[in-house]
Amino acid sequence: MNAITITQFIIEEQRRANKTASGEFSMLLSDISIACKAISSAVNKGALVGVMGALDSKNIQGETQKKLDVITNDIFIRSNEWAGHLAGMASEEMDDPYEIPVRYPRGKYLLVFDPLDGSSNVDINMSVGTIFSILRCPDGVTYPTEQDFLQPGTQQVCAGYALYGSSTMLVLTTGHGVNGFTLDREMGEFYLTHPNMQIPPDTHEFAVNVSNQRFQEAPVQRYVEECLAGKTGPRGRDFNMRWIASMVAEVHRILVRGGLFMYPMDSKIKEIGGKLRMLYEANPMSFIVEQAGGASSTGHERIMDIKPVSLHQRVPVILGARNEVERLVSYHKEASVK
Repeated sequence: MNAITITQFIIEEQRRANKTASGEFSMLLSDISIACKAISSAVNKGALVGVMGALDSKNIQGETQKKLDVITNDIFIRSNEWAGHLAGMASEEMDDPYEIPVRYPRGKYLLVFDPLDGSSNVDINMSVGTIFSILRCPDGVTYPTEQDFLQPGTQQVCAGYALYGSSTMLVLTTGHGVNGFTLDREMGEFYLTHPNMQIPPDTHEFAVNVSNQRFQEAPVQRYVEECLAGKTGPRGRDFNMRWIASMVAEVHRILVRGGLFMYPMDSKIKEIGGKLRMLYEANPMSFIVEQAGGASSTGHERIMDIKPVSLHQRVPVILGARNEVERLVSYHKEASVK
């Protein structure tokens, strides 16, 4: 098989960017890819090994944890804590940052992750995924606290996700475009299959949970109503609507064939700031989408410009085709001056 492995790709990219690079970052991404392979195996075995269903516990957000939420969180930690590339980790499934055990060396990076995005889909055998983001640990910090993780999305060194669907894919950016790798299970290796992924600026497809429409802000209601009106409405063309309830699956579809994804603000979640977590979901996916030529916003501001104030902070998210995101931002601006 004459194809580029993810390890070869990462090393060559790092050489081009920095000829004196130590290789620490490349090795960290290699550890992450190994974790994603292990999670893929756990997800695919599912009911065969008794890991389906919910637990009696809840995570920091008050959501009922699935068995696989806990299992995949543990896989990600165990795969990345020991090698000496990280100063600390933070997970959507844990209240506080994870301290690297004292028996292991410490590195210069911070890793934040959602080990199993869309886990509510596990029991019905639909696509789920892992989302991760790499940040630099502040200079001089050996034992990072929550404050050290609170960096805006513009400070990300790398962001990526793994999709566990009909095939397992790992999609990532280091700030020089977006590339997708598919897992060859027989070889146990990720190979480059989707180089330089791009999102067209226009689309006829959008994803939103319409059951929440009556609670959503007026600019979003206006946008959805215009799309649903199709050729007879102000947009003058028909739109398709999708909703999977897995951000990884939604974003992957946009990267492959274009589109728009929204989990906007609504009156039910306004008190908590939104639905999606800034550090574990919104920032990494925004980085990926922007690097693929798309845009990402809360409706009022660019998501990656926001300085987080807490580890599990939430934000509304509108991302995908640049022209559609800009249209929604303009609707929010119009509403704010009325």
